[in-house]
Amino acid sequence: MWIPAKAELAQWLMERSWNEVKSGATHAPPWPWADTQPVAVLEAPTHGVRQLVLAGDSGRNLAFGPAVHGGIASSDLVISGHRDTHFSFLKDMREGDVVSLETTEGVREFSVITTEVVNAELQSLVIDPGVERLSLVTCYPFDALDAGGPLRYVVTALPTKHL
Repeated sequence: MWIPAKAELAQWLMERSWNEVKSGATHAPPWPWADTQPVAVLEAPTHGVRQLVLAGDSGRNLAFGPAVHGGIASSDLVISGHRDTHFSFLKDMREGDVVSLETTEGVREFSVITTEVVNAELQSLVIDPGVERLSLVTCYPFDALDAGGPLRYVVTALPTKHL
């Protein structure tokens, strides 16, 4: 009960911070002790999803919202989120669904090309700076009683201009 409430409150605080970032602030933490700030807005219109994305995919940041691995300026982006809060909608994503990512540089639109379950102990995501791609990653299965485990659900999307 506490985690979903914390996640929802954090999105509200991050929205305020995001508006500061878009206005040119270089340091706009969503709360005074935060060591991160929003760097993007992730939207999946078909699923009614609009979420702020934090810099740095540490476990601490993931408690508050989806977070990007590495920098948001990368062309091959990996965004992680918890399966039971912000990324619960991934289970409903299908090939062809549109996802957009707004940064301070503008909006990029992607189309889902695959959804798959991978074992993180046997396979790792390959980040290729020469590829423009968005990967959304969460733990799997969605209805697991215990957190953790090696399985990951990965939604891969390519820019719509390349399709």
